[in-house]
Amino acid sequence: MRVLWLGTYERDYPRTRVLVEGLRELGAEVVELHRPVWERTRHKAGGFLGPAGLARAGGRFAVAWAGLLPRVRGVGPVDAVVAGYPAQPDALPALAAARALRAPLVVDMMISLADTLGGDRGRAGRAATAALAGADRLALRVADVVLADTRAGAAWMAGRFGVDPARIVVAPVGAEPARFPPAPPPEGPPTALFYGKLAPLHGVATVLAAARRPGVPPLRLIGDGQLGGWLAAELGRDRPPGLTWERWVPYERLGAEVAAASVCLGVFGTSDKAARVVPNKAWQAMAVGRPVVTADTPGAREALEHGRSGLLVPPGDDRALAQALARLAGDPALRARMGAAARGAYLEAGAPAVAAAPLRDAIAALRGERRNPG
Repeated sequence: MRVLWLGTYERDYPRTRVLVEGLRELGAEVVELHRPVWERTRHKAGGFLGPAGLARAGGRFAVAWAGLLPRVRGVGPVDAVVAGYPAQPDALPALAAARALRAPLVVDMMISLADTLGGDRGRAGRAATAALAGADRLALRVADVVLADTRAGAAWMAGRFGVDPARIVVAPVGAEPARFPPAPPPEGPPTALFYGKLAPLHGVATVLAAARRPGVPPLRLIGDGQLGGWLAAELGRDRPPGLTWERWVPYERLGAEVAAASVCLGVFGTSDKAARVVPNKAWQAMAVGRPVVTADTPGAREALEHGRSGLLVPPGDDRALAQALARLAGDPALRARMGAAARGAYLEAGAPAVAAAPLRDAIAALRGERRNPG
């Protein structure tokens, strides 16, 4: 099998790394034709939606595709063209490339732009949200295969945009084993780790409120983004004892950060989107072998089993989160058992080859349909 990963997708984003690595482990040849555009906007909180930001991004995008399209025919025959995350901007030019190569188009719809920027993050106005929904809808319409990261997300996509469920394939985001290798539980007093881009989905207000409750272990918080200013003000007003905040660490250091923690936190937001996701950090903690505490949602239950591989608490409930953290902090044997179970769940569903297998199978099915149309 030969697959072309094409466009301005985020080449170093964990989602892309996992799927490309997984397909290669499964024996596929993955050819990448990529030009960076969106990597320059780290937090993607929506500030680039203004006229000046859109003009700059649009210019870079046009230049990128002007360089990519002439190279497509030189790739040779492929079994599929993939527009990787974020796929919406690349959908139409990737469709043109796919048709030129007489190959099906796969669109990675890990997120809806309208749901993320207009809904969860609230950074796009009504007109911009409508335009983003149009981009979502167009990308979904032209795709032969649509990738979702959870079953909950696939069901939402089918209901919200009318996508035929038969065209949707669920491939978990998983985690990279080289970046997040298994590690024994750390020695010393227990600590908790929360990291992310501080978007509303993460529920940082719930985490902060839980950290102020008694019995919660020292919490290390890593990240910055949309709510960074709010968090700085809150910590200046009332910093919980034992809480440390580092605005950013290189991605290469995250595996060591997870390994140094006793417990890792997921997301605790109350939005509809928060209920559908299993974030990168949950899979990464599972890969290292750390118990995860996260909101009890349909998405989370696809990856974690409450009481076995982690603890699931009601979204937005800081009291329940504090109780779960205190419980794990006081029971090293429970942490060890849950960490081992989390590692096992990762190997079963989130390792690259396992995560990429549904995509491999979908491409193989389409290839068979093209070769045997009757």
